[in-house]
Amino acid sequence: MSNEAEKQLFELLQELGVSTSTNQLTEIYKETYDNGMIGGPYVWQKEFHDMGFSHKERAIIAGNRVGKTRTAAAEVAIHLTGLYPKWWAGKQFIQPTDWIVAAPTNELCRDILQMALVGGMVEGEKSPDGTGWIPANSIVDYGWRQCGVPNVMDTIRVKHVSGGTSLCTFKSYEQGPVKFQGVARDGVWLDEEPTDYEIYTESLTRTLDKNGLVLFTRTPLFGMSDVIKHFTDGGAGIYYKNVTWDDAPHLDDEAKAQLLSSYPEHERDTRAKGVPMMGSGGVYAVPDELITCEAFEIPDHFRRVCGIDFGIDHPAAACWIAYDADADVIYVYDCYKERGQTAAYHAQAIKSRGKWIPVSWPHDGMIRDKGGGVALKDQYMAQGVNMLGFSARYDDAKGGGQSREPITLEILERMRTGRFKVFSHLSDWFEEKRMLHRKDGKIVPERDDIESATRYAVMMIRCARNFEDEFATKQSSVDYSEYSPLQGF
Repeated sequence: MSNEAEKQLFELLQELGVSTSTNQLTEIYKETYDNGMIGGPYVWQKEFHDMGFSHKERAIIAGNRVGKTRTAAAEVAIHLTGLYPKWWAGKQFIQPTDWIVAAPTNELCRDILQMALVGGMVEGEKSPDGTGWIPANSIVDYGWRQCGVPNVMDTIRVKHVSGGTSLCTFKSYEQGPVKFQGVARDGVWLDEEPTDYEIYTESLTRTLDKNGLVLFTRTPLFGMSDVIKHFTDGGAGIYYKNVTWDDAPHLDDEAKAQLLSSYPEHERDTRAKGVPMMGSGGVYAVPDELITCEAFEIPDHFRRVCGIDFGIDHPAAACWIAYDADADVIYVYDCYKERGQTAAYHAQAIKSRGKWIPVSWPHDGMIRDKGGGVALKDQYMAQGVNMLGFSARYDDAKGGGQSREPITLEILERMRTGRFKVFSHLSDWFEEKRMLHRKDGKIVPERDDIESATRYAVMMIRCARNFEDEFATKQSSVDYSEYSPLQGF
């Protein structure tokens, strides 16, 4: 094994943190649910499990040591045994299940996945000690793989509460896509990146007949891969969770600092936050800490404007900013993103943040609905949203254009100079910021709904208003009919 492989294995073993004395399924995922692993999963872990009810494909794109491997292992063990906790709101199987779990190599399959599910080997015996997620008394039988690596399991059979027996088959990506073909499965868990995207598609295919599940867990050390892109692109039945060290209460500040110092600087965002490693490809290549601030009550004299991205073929999003003109600082204080809803639904969400706040919108707001023939902008106006009378564009001093690059560079410069701040609780905003990247010098317009809304708001900051304006005090709308998009009122 190479030095790099040994390093990766050591880090993964540290992440796993498998108990050697007691079964994890009964001790950690107890019947009671509270806000921590002692008595139940973390909030983000429960959300991940719950989403299995409505989402066929789920991914955890995360930093090291946050618990992504143990989260997936816990779910696989629960489906194999049928031992569903009372708090479980995800998909349930009432009969024995058939699963594939896979890792990049046979060694990692043994030392990570096998260890997670059944524990280590009984000293002096070739049998599992049952210290993994599957209770020892639920393990019926197991087989071994002849692959040149000792103690690699091929299958385990697990007692299901229905009275039958579940099957779990271990595979490695070294075997190639053909080994992932075959019979229908109830679920597949892929840990880390498959060497061939076809491995993922074959795994997905195996679950179609049984309406099964696909789980994917990854620390994206090799950038925006095809599988990660599949999840970040989104779509029906697809869910992914970006998890950072801040989502892992078991890591205190001292532990985080110690871990961070052990990684090269160019790896730190990936290791701590699950940001795909893209080097200079990151659009907003500044640390989150540089732009984060704690939420505060917006002073009345701060000017506000909202930006909206309509979400014609992707989620609709909105972003609210407040501008401190005295300090020349922009604050992102709220955001919103929702897929598959009507203009009336989104309009209500926007108005609830302040009906008086002007709303900036992109040029596609003039696209007319195929059914009613009403432009998107006008649909929102009809719902009482305070839409600006023209689409987002620069003022005359900046050429009056609408291109993306200049405003992106302006925001980046503000970030670097401390003049752009984001409230710390806006996890969806930070998630998009981490994923936004360039390819061949161009910004990849994917998973950028809130980011786009942010740009539209910043671009039209000259139209921002505050509570000291007469129109705001009266909760009325401004008449923008006499406003020039280039010259102002």
